[in-house]
Amino acid sequence: MGQKANPIGNRLGIIRGWESNWYGSKKDYATKLIEDHKIRTYLNARISKGGIARIVIERTLGKLIITIHTSKPGIIIGKGGGEVDRIKEELKKLTGKDDVQINILEIRRPELDATIVADTIARQIENRINYKRAIKMAIASTLRMGAEGIKVKVGGRIGGAEIARSEEIKQGRVPLHTFRMDIDYANVYALTVYGKIGIKVWICKGEVLGKRELNPNFIGGKDGGERADRPGGDRRDDRGGFDRGNDRRPGGGGGGPRKR
Repeated sequence: MGQKANPIGNRLGIIRGWESNWYGSKKDYATKLIEDHKIRTYLNARISKGGIARIVIERTLGKLIITIHTSKPGIIIGKGGGEVDRIKEELKKLTGKDDVQINILEIRRPELDATIVADTIARQIENRINYKRAIKMAIASTLRMGAEGIKVKVGGRIGGAEIARSEEIKQGRVPLHTFRMDIDYANVYALTVYGKIGIKVWICKGEVLGKRELNPNFIGGKDGGERADRPGGDRRDDRGGFDRGNDRRPGGGGGGPRKR
């Protein structure tokens, strides 16, 4: 089971939360789902070098709140916040909504995020760096940041070979069958002159023994935390969160203790 199912989908509702938080009736569920896909596709293409890890979409009474988790917030915000304002206007045209809010959350340890690690390996392969060297460098930096284990699998015409094959490099422990294990997963591809090279990354961050806050916008360590969408002006909070937009969500959010 653990080997065949997506590690994130397998843990939804247990130690992972949903990245789309809204209610859809039978009539408009499909429309909202397609709109979410369009938003994510657009933002990933628009900010391809922004180090985006995930995009969380929330909907409340005619309001669209998009939270971008990124390792390079400066690229998305731009000079004086001009870039994020342009993205907001483009999203208004794409979705047809007048009330769009964008929150930007900085990932302080990108080496522990599977999407960013996989994207880094993909960019290096595209730049003709040896795939084994790129993978081993990524594994070393991830383990150095405190991960319990990491597994990387590449597949395709590796190194320009005539016949496609897959190779897997693993260090530490990555128990996919243990649901309380916090395992991050990503699947990206590198576009090379020989074709696409698929890259899968599993990162094990340890066991979650207590109750965990399932909101994906929750920022916090073992002793507590907070939500990213705190009320107030456009500012960076002490944990690396950015909050932009003319309208704020009423009331601040809070979270209980979170264990990694």
